This record gives sequence, structure tokens and C-alpha cells, in this order.
Amino acid sequence: MGWIVSFVIVCLMLFVGSVAGCMRYGPEYSVWQQGMSGQAELARAEQNRQIKTTEARASLESAKLNAQAEVERAKGAAEANRVLADSLGGPDRYLRWRWIMMLETNERAGSHREIIYAPTDGNLPMTEAGRAVAPPAEGRTP
Repeated sequence: MGWIVSFVIVCLMLFVGSVAGCMRYGPEYSVWQQGMSGQAELARAEQNRQIKTTEARASLESAKLNAQAEVERAKGAAEANRVLADSLGGPDRYLRWRWIMMLETNERAGSHREIIYAPTDGNLPMTEAGRAVAPPAEGRTP
């Protein structure tokens, strides 16, 4: 029976020692834990900033490369138009050829409803203002 009393006393002392230790070192542990939590949050924020910076750099580089590609496409189109215009005898004939191609494209598509104004003397288009005026009635003179 003596050993049971000794066992209970030892358990009681361990319990009291544990409670006393928690009371003594609990606040310090809480401060340490908050410090570690803050450091982890700071590291996470730094990593997120680096990710966003890298994405922004990649986006900028992509935009620059897309702009360069667009410039090269425009140069190629301009060169092709120049070669075609020169082979047709100049810009005026090139524009006339493009106009004929547009007419053929519209005809193939079945679109015959466009009104096309062709330049006349002085490069002014002929309008159809007279077309909307009703003809004079019979027996009346204009």
C-alpha cells in the first residue's frame, strides 16, 4: 500500500510541476509562437511579391515581343503592297486593281446592292442627289 501512496504523490507533484511550468513559460511560448507566425507571414508576402514581379516582367516582355512581331508584319505587308503596286505600274493602277478585285469578290458573294461612287473630273464623286427627286407630273412644266 505504501507504493500506491508514493505513486500518487509523484503523480501529483508531476501535475503541479506541469501546471507551474505552463504558467511560467506559457506567455513566453505565446510570444515566440506569434513571432514565428509573423516571420512565416512575412516570407509568404515576400514570395507573393516576387511572383507578381516576375509575372509583370513576363507580361512586359510578351507585349514588347508582340509589338515587334506586329511591326514586322506591317513591314512585310507594306513591302508586298509596294512590289505589287510596282508590278502593276504604280499606286493608281494598284488601287484600280484592288477596286476590280473588290467588285469581283462582291459579285461572287452575290452582293449586287452596293452603290459605288467613281471619281470624275476634279476627283469629286458623282452623287445621286437627282435620283431621289420625283419626276415632274404630266402636264406640268418644271
